[in-house]
Amino acid sequence: MKVGVSILGIFVADTAYLAKRMPNVGETITGTGFAVGPGGKGSNQAVAAARAGGTVSFISKIGRDTFGDMALKTYAEAGVTPKVVQMDDMPTGAAFIYVNDGNGDNAIIVYPGAAGTIGVGDVEAARETIEQSAVFVTQLEQPAEAAQRALEIAHAAGVTTVFNPAPAEPFPETIYPLCDYIVPNETEAAAIVGFPLDTLDDARRAGDAFLAKGVKAALITLGGRGVLYHTAGQSVHVPAVSSGAVIDTTGAGDAFVGGFSAALSRGASPVEAVRFGCATAGIAVTRRGTAPAMPKIEEIEALLQKGGAA
Repeated sequence: MKVGVSILGIFVADTAYLAKRMPNVGETITGTGFAVGPGGKGSNQAVAAARAGGTVSFISKIGRDTFGDMALKTYAEAGVTPKVVQMDDMPTGAAFIYVNDGNGDNAIIVYPGAAGTIGVGDVEAARETIEQSAVFVTQLEQPAEAAQRALEIAHAAGVTTVFNPAPAEPFPETIYPLCDYIVPNETEAAAIVGFPLDTLDDARRAGDAFLAKGVKAALITLGGRGVLYHTAGQSVHVPAVSSGAVIDTTGAGDAFVGGFSAALSRGASPVEAVRFGCATAGIAVTRRGTAPAMPKIEEIEALLQKGGAA
């Protein structure tokens, strides 16, 4: 019996800087805050899924250094099973994150470090972990060929596949038919389909474009407008779920993917899982940081029972 969620991705140490605006080239400005903590899309998603009640394995590579120690401590605290290789000759990845202290908007630069060397051989070594999971998730912060091979293994084993095409980097068209769910945000979707998603009809048109490429379902996250769940036979707009004032949107997409995947692995219907993911993100954006902001299943269920809506 297939159980839980396996995730291929990267860990980076997030170095977050709060300021009123980004500095211009050659300019130095004074910030209003600073924090260092665990990050990386795949790692964030693993923590989010585990805290949201999932049984989670995370596949990656890290350095044997202080940031690598931070990664292992994060997984121990969140209940994630690390399937990670530690390298002696490459550092653990790091990210620069600018957060606007007024509205929570962010801009990010990521250096994947050791995780940037993840290859097909590393994925093959993790084959058993992938094949035994109910849901497999990956993104594009590690090399695309590794993501594709992992999706191929999961797809062939009958594992439900979730592909988050982030960051918005080019990837092979052959990935689309391997996706049970593709989960871009509105900016990533626009970059892929070639037109802006200003309205729900635009999002549905983008969803149709993804279906035409071979995916079974498109989940397009629309920020404060919620999420569009779009298949050949069903198109449902799930509103955002609010739990308070938005402070930091940095990990919102990762919170959604983690919550959605955890719910899906427990047998929730796709629309139920989307709403669970929306509630996960709705709580995460009210807190500073990324992985530390991910809510526990009890908080998510309480918000849904309360009927939070944006």
